Amino acid sequence: MAGTSLLALLDDIASVLDDVAMMTKMAAKKTAGVLGDDLALNAEQVSGVRAERELPVVWAVAKGSFRNKLILVPAAIAISALVPWLITPLLMLGGAYLCFEGAEKLAHKFLPHQEEGEHHAAPIPDDLVAFEQQKVKGAIRTDFILSAEIIVIALGTVQGASLALQLSVVAGIALLMTIGVYGLVGLIVKLDDIGLHLLQKPDGSALRRAVGQGLLVTAPRLMHLLALVGTIAMFMVGGGILVHGLPIVHHLIDSAAAAVATLPTAGGVLAAVTPTLLNAVAGVVAGLLLVAVMTLVGRLAPAKG
Repeated sequence: MAGTSLLALLDDIASVLDDVAMMTKMAAKKTAGVLGDDLALNAEQVSGVRAERELPVVWAVAKGSFRNKLILVPAAIAISALVPWLITPLLMLGGAYLCFEGAEKLAHKFLPHQEEGEHHAAPIPDDLVAFEQQKVKGAIRTDFILSAEIIVIALGTVQGASLALQLSVVAGIALLMTIGVYGLVGLIVKLDDIGLHLLQKPDGSALRRAVGQGLLVTAPRLMHLLALVGTIAMFMVGGGILVHGLPIVHHLIDSAAAAVATLPTAGGVLAAVTPTLLNAVAGVVAGLLLVAVMTLVGRLAPAKG
């Protein structure tokens, strides 16, 4: 009897593990797009620090990301079980923040302040430390919002499953996401150092030197590309969250996609990209409105004081 019970227990455990693996795979597929945005945003967020501080900064952000998951995973499961209606408003708040942050980047790029020209002198060490801390805090805030979206998407794939299965799948996705994203971010920010190391090896072959030179040329261009992609991702992800929380706007975008699908030749391609483009446009509009409102509030506040 004891042997039979043990075999039955092992069979149950195997079935549960199989269910966890299958649902984790499904959740990973659904969150893949947001993971790409997360990678671009975080690589862009930690760029610009001193070369010797790049990996420590990535590690600091990664630790902050783990702390975010320790808050978000149990909170998401609790909210889903107790107050599921609260998930959408919280996500929309995070989406609005992403749009605002992206619009601020655009405003600083295309509408520079006059006093910016006075701050081009070489920064002192205290300024570099403050800059690094600001980068880390900004990256952790952005990670919190994107992690919340990924966790909610993963949670949606296991709705109706047991609490233990939900926790296993969502926690597994959160762990894989953090290790994968920040492992790649660490590799990306050190590409130029890897290239320099390959070039400086005295016994390096012609192929090794070519690879090293290629990495040195590619690394800064890749970081500029990731900075651009990261800003676009803010609007795409943030706008997508806002649109999905507003049924009327979501319906209009779906209607637009259905309309372009009827076009000859390129209809299918246009139908596939139209929702993403319109989500990004909605994100830009929302972000610029929020920047305008916050700027107005900032100017009025001192006057009232």
